[in-house]
Amino acid sequence: NKDVGHRQSLVTAIKPHVTGPGSSFPVRCSSARARAAVLSFLPILTWLPSYPVRRFLFSDVVSGLSTGVVQLPQGLAYAMLAAVPPVYGLYSSFYPVLLYTFFGTSRHISVGTFAVMSLMIGGVAVREAPDDMFNVLPANASNMSATVDTEARDARRVQVAVMLTTLVGIIQILFGVLRFGFVTIYLTEPLVRGFTTAASLHVFVSQLKYLLGVKTQRFCGVLSIVYSLKAVLWNITSTNVATLILGLVGIVFLYLVKYVNERFKKKLPVPIPGEIIVVMVSTGVSYGLSLSDDYMVDVVGKIPTGLLPPAAPDFSLFPRLITDSFTVAIVGFSMDISLAKTFALKHGYSVDGNQELIALGLCNFISSFFQTFAISCSMSRTLVQESTGGKTQIAGLMASLVVLLVVVAIGFVFQPLPQTALAAIIMVNLLGMFKQFRDIPNLWRTSKIELAIWLVACAASVLLGLDYGLLVAVLFAMLTVIYRTQSPKSSVLGHVPGTGLYYDVDEYEEAAEYEGIKIFHSNSSIYFANSDLYVTSLKEKVILCVCVCVCVIICFEVEDVDSTVSFYIFFLPNSEVVHLKTPNAVHSIVLDWTPVTFIDSVGAKAIKQVPVSKEYAAVGVRVVIAACSSKSSHDFSPTVIIISELCSTRA
Repeated sequence: NKDVGHRQSLVTAIKPHVTGPGSSFPVRCSSARARAAVLSFLPILTWLPSYPVRRFLFSDVVSGLSTGVVQLPQGLAYAMLAAVPPVYGLYSSFYPVLLYTFFGTSRHISVGTFAVMSLMIGGVAVREAPDDMFNVLPANASNMSATVDTEARDARRVQVAVMLTTLVGIIQILFGVLRFGFVTIYLTEPLVRGFTTAASLHVFVSQLKYLLGVKTQRFCGVLSIVYSLKAVLWNITSTNVATLILGLVGIVFLYLVKYVNERFKKKLPVPIPGEIIVVMVSTGVSYGLSLSDDYMVDVVGKIPTGLLPPAAPDFSLFPRLITDSFTVAIVGFSMDISLAKTFALKHGYSVDGNQELIALGLCNFISSFFQTFAISCSMSRTLVQESTGGKTQIAGLMASLVVLLVVVAIGFVFQPLPQTALAAIIMVNLLGMFKQFRDIPNLWRTSKIELAIWLVACAASVLLGLDYGLLVAVLFAMLTVIYRTQSPKSSVLGHVPGTGLYYDVDEYEEAAEYEGIKIFHSNSSIYFANSDLYVTSLKEKVILCVCVCVCVIICFEVEDVDSTVSFYIFFLPNSEVVHLKTPNAVHSIVLDWTPVTFIDSVGAKAIKQVPVSKEYAAVGVRVVIAACSSKSSHDFSPTVIIISELCSTRA
């Protein structure tokens, strides 16, 4: 009665705010609702008006400049993974970052190009625009081999990447509007870490040809990593020595810089910008020594100055890219929300998953009209932005302005930049992902099933490609859930004297059974896949002896077609024990339904047959249910009589 009265008073208090005359709960617009909707759609309005300039501005500016210095070379490098010219990596490092400042809910993550996303986009671009589609034979040399029209090929790959990005944005916006932020719960942490580890292997192998300076075809699809590695090894004798030396020097230098930054991060005011140093020095060396002309070192090449005008994507590619866009959209969001929640928890604020979906979708959709490819957030840049004192997305805004400066003013300076230097940057940035192999011994000790998910996600993604690998990993993760519920652990519980605790009598010596009472526990809900196993385990755990029933417990009846079965709601008090006169004779069985969140019709029928089975009916054993939730009770449709105490004298 108290609960009913409380609910009525609560409805009375709330009703004037959400209802209008003549209706129960109509949808009604108001200035407060409109303001809340605007603030939800533009989170920047919640913090910018009260932005503490004196306390935050300097830190955000320093953080933004530091992040921009890192974002610039990564944008150039990750464009190679996306199979598009490097300048498009700069576009992707400017527009989305600028837009996220207005629509994002995280204060610390750094959005922009990301290695895994870039590799997935590059795989789709290569599949839709392979080299052999653009072979051109010389006009008057029929005996010469065909050459690839790289300009036409790159233009087509840009169209594919842009259209894919448009679809990714649309999907993410729709998911956010429909409140589908929960989809990432199917991407468990072991799955994501196994998947990203496999992606890092793909990225590493794809950069070997740039590090060695060999010419090989780019592969995609099933076993692409095997074909790529085979092609590199097959052509390793044609390695460009100058390219290899420059790349190895860059790798060693970047590794040392990362070590110093990590070792002395508390003493350094800002991390040493190793990546931009490698870019500037290698560009200067390449230009001064004419590495491209004299030593045949591959360089970035032409970087147009200024921004491109907006242009509509090629929607004729829609049917061929729709499947890939779902995969890229989900992976991008899962990376974003995992990092956003991590740093939000660290700094004591919350992020909205659905608004993050909308923010990423808008970043991808709007930016795609300016020739960008799909983005997410990067762990390395986020750590830089947070560790250098970034407080808000003003830091992200400053980082985007650094990239803009390069695009509109000094982009031509990076034209002699060797591609091997970008490969070195990419490879060293993979070190954090390779450290995820340490998960294997940890998972072996804690959870074999999660280890299996990690290994399947990694192996499937390596061998089948990232798209099919992710699908296989998700399906396998779902199968593990079915396996866990289909094969639950069952036990007989005993009471720990002096407490209200009940534990497995086989695992805890102090847990003692009540005489004549068996408390059966199974750590799963009861449904069609495990109902027979539940009943079988019950009969195996509970060994019956003939006895006389000495207690009657308040019950409810369930009417079936053939019979009427009596069930009992049984409550075990903390300190009261039911004393029975006949030792070792089981006269009552308690089914502990604490873990049971639901029970379907098949499970209900199986449970109904327990009291009337030959084993129990012949000796008059009572079967009662403890901790029966309202959902489980409704599956039986009983009239439940709740009692708060059941003392031994009444029993």
